[in-house]
Amino acid sequence: HVLLVCMHHIISDGWSMALFTRELGALYLAERDGLPDPLPALPIQYADFAQWQRQRLQGERLQKQASFWQQTLAGAPALLELPTDHPRPAQQRFDGDSVEIALDPQLTQQLKALAQRHGITLYMTLLAAWAALLAKLSGQDDVVVGSPTAGRSRAETEELIGFFVNTLALRLRAGEHSVASWLSHTRDQVLAAQAHAELPFEHVVEILQPQRSLAHSPIFQVMFAWQNLPQSRLQLPALEIAPFEQRVSTAQFDLTLILADSDTGIRGQLNYATALFARSTVERWGHYLQRILAEMVRDDSQPVLALPWLSDDERHQLLVEWNDTQTDHPRERGLHELFEARAAQAPNATAVVFEQQSLSYAELNARANRLAHHLRAQGVRNGSRVAVCVQRSPELVVSFLAVLKSGAAYLPLDVSYPAQRLRYMLEDSLPQLTLVDTAGATALDGLTPSVCCLQDTTLWQSLPASNLSNDLTADAPSYIIYTSGSTGQPKGVVNSHRGLTSLATNIGPILSLGPDSRVLQ
Repeated sequence: HVLLVCMHHIISDGWSMALFTRELGALYLAERDGLPDPLPALPIQYADFAQWQRQRLQGERLQKQASFWQQTLAGAPALLELPTDHPRPAQQRFDGDSVEIALDPQLTQQLKALAQRHGITLYMTLLAAWAALLAKLSGQDDVVVGSPTAGRSRAETEELIGFFVNTLALRLRAGEHSVASWLSHTRDQVLAAQAHAELPFEHVVEILQPQRSLAHSPIFQVMFAWQNLPQSRLQLPALEIAPFEQRVSTAQFDLTLILADSDTGIRGQLNYATALFARSTVERWGHYLQRILAEMVRDDSQPVLALPWLSDDERHQLLVEWNDTQTDHPRERGLHELFEARAAQAPNATAVVFEQQSLSYAELNARANRLAHHLRAQGVRNGSRVAVCVQRSPELVVSFLAVLKSGAAYLPLDVSYPAQRLRYMLEDSLPQLTLVDTAGATALDGLTPSVCCLQDTTLWQSLPASNLSNDLTADAPSYIIYTSGSTGQPKGVVNSHRGLTSLATNIGPILSLGPDSRVLQ
């Protein structure tokens, strides 16, 4: 036989389940033996508690509680930007799964000793490690973690089945903390939140009025639950009882870490939203958490955000294997020639994606060719210089390719640069022509007379889409880049086609300095 008792969370909590189990055993025994109900009458009902709570949370007390949460959570990030395996759905889904977390007895004892040395609880120590991992994973040093509190502050509620739990939004900011000061910071934040735990979380949300999204929960998306509630196993005379494990297939939040102390060490699970994360990712993060805990125990003077967390194999993969990018490539061909060869080989493959726009290799090659023919018609030849002042867009890639196809070297100009810096770069490099979009035209207004606006496509839309021919050598200039310069004035550097091809083949970005760079005189 399997006994399944299903209760809505609105009428019971974890503490209640221990009471329920104990009372069920007592009632079973009395029913079996023909005895009257053995349970004493309750001094209060849940409705009495609800009325007392409403009467208590009024006036100055309510204002004090509300003011604390307003100040504590002011300016907190609306979303913890964890690296997901799948795009976040437009509407939050609650499908979930869990992976097991198990700390060995030695690490458990070391963590208890660490907590004792710093005058904090084991719960605070584990919370500090969890928040540190979240900060490292997200790249955000300002993290809000939800954490449930029992909410049974009065003795009369200890024997009452009902929902008393409240959720605290704990805001932790890593900054420049060492492990020791991070533990102290965590303790202070937890104690302050617990001192203002009477205000139900739903009222905190109403007070803060955060920008709501159907894609994620408000205030926080990650939980930490420390299970230190009284436990009670069901005992029924003359019956052999064993728990029936039921797999959890839901996730209320993005991630929920649930831990408890046991005779064999700290045990628990990491529950996750399957719409966001793969199981292998969450398992790896569980190992990261254990590594961070071990490092906190080993040396509490370390900067918390610099705690090692990767395994030796992962460090080797990141630092050695994935950086082994050396490859053979045709050093005597320009980048645009390699692109043309790829366009001929896979014309329908996607070459550029920008927001809702995309271009295939064939489309990109054709657009760049038409613009290159126009540049040639404007007198651009091998060795010329063409400035490009265009916002990030497909047109930016078209412009760079067109300049290379025409035989010229391109000079990238950022539309956000101050006018003084743009003027210096133009006067120093003396480009024959400047390609601009609307934003670029505004940025360069009055700075250069030779401007070609990309929005005026009538100038080259009807020109040939065929590849251009030129006799460029691999040592011909490909682009000019300006560094900040040690004197305060930008310093121009020219890179050759050989260097640009090497960079594009081995690294990817084309606006970088390569081994064949030289200072522009």
